[in-house]
Amino acid sequence: MKKNIFYTIAALTMLMAGCKKDFTNPNAATQEETFASDRAATAVAAGLQRQYATTAASPLYALVNANGFVTKELILRNAGNIPELQLFTGDSAVDATNTVLANIWTRSSKIIYDANNVIQYANGLSDRSYASGLIAFASIFKALSIGNLSMLWENVPDTVGQNVAFIDRIEGFRKAVAVLDRAIAAYNANEPNTLVRSRLPTDIDMINTLYALKARYSLFAGDYATALEAANKVDLTKKSVFSYDPLAQNPVFESATSTNNVFQPIDSTLGLPVSLAPDLNDKRIPFYIGISTDIAPRYRIKGFYATNTTPIPIYLPGEIMLIKAEAYARMTPPDLAAALTELNKVITKKPSEDIYGVGADLPPITGPLTQEQILTEIYRQRSIELFMSGLRLEDMRRLGRPLSERKRNFFPYPFQERDNNPNTPLDPAG
Repeated sequence: MKKNIFYTIAALTMLMAGCKKDFTNPNAATQEETFASDRAATAVAAGLQRQYATTAASPLYALVNANGFVTKELILRNAGNIPELQLFTGDSAVDATNTVLANIWTRSSKIIYDANNVIQYANGLSDRSYASGLIAFASIFKALSIGNLSMLWENVPDTVGQNVAFIDRIEGFRKAVAVLDRAIAAYNANEPNTLVRSRLPTDIDMINTLYALKARYSLFAGDYATALEAANKVDLTKKSVFSYDPLAQNPVFESATSTNNVFQPIDSTLGLPVSLAPDLNDKRIPFYIGISTDIAPRYRIKGFYATNTTPIPIYLPGEIMLIKAEAYARMTPPDLAAALTELNKVITKKPSEDIYGVGADLPPITGPLTQEQILTEIYRQRSIELFMSGLRLEDMRRLGRPLSERKRNFFPYPFQERDNNPNTPLDPAG
């Protein structure tokens, strides 16, 4: 992420409005003026990363925050932080005023809106190799935004606009996959040229990220064959990250790690019940958890939020392996032997064998295991491998964990949406 991209996009991006999803600003440049050139449209595309992955208002930070509290990954450091206190308390304490949830909802809607405009502009370009880069990059953030909404709410808006209809969250995941499919087709038909690549953040591997997200959301939608096919196309030797610098800092470090005033990890159990707690020899624990010997609390954030410039991966190799394991285990008929093979790749992986240094380095599990046993172990390994990734709440529901292990199942719809959209569904009970 380059500073000049941030300065350019600050001048170009339209000011966010409320949850009416009417993102026009009478004092800003019109859409026609903003998309007057390839360079300007590319600056809007690059700005999607800034919207998604920087500051405490970003969906990335808010997802780690909200998910971590209700899944018991995190402890609250300051009860004066009312939105976090709601989430830490859980159940009916979480209401529609919660600004952490509102940030996910509003910013995700804005990202989808901007991504749609970039994709529409790109579809009109005669230079298809330039267009494919814009489409691929914008589609990554559109899919992430649709996917995040679908992980946290029972129903999600079908599109952006005023008084939009809602669709079931599983349809939301399918919509994200459709976005990714169109981007993959555009990329494979005309690989992005060096010009568009030079104008976009270079640390995101577009094609591997598209396949990784397709595998993720296909799994969440219950389409196991598609999830497996997409996962098999991800090159696990390639990194794809959000990069930071002192001006555009890692948002979790900036707001939580460095201040010690919002949240910290609960402890070395990572919030898992005793029956699923990590092995004491698991090398992922010292990767993700630091120990303070002088200032409370004892357990501290490390891993991908350790410094202000630590890059945050969009997906991990271990996630892709575990997607394959779950897909094999859930197919009809299930292939439990193949599932255990993929599961053991994560369990035995050494830190030196992982491009990010995430490795358990434990002995393999010996079979045979039942389908239920394998799915339980997949949940355990996802909880450790993907700690503080924002994915655990979705994993809990999909892998059948008891309600007692989480503080909420789904979230209430923000008042900004309910007050402006008569189609907003009723809030879930909890």
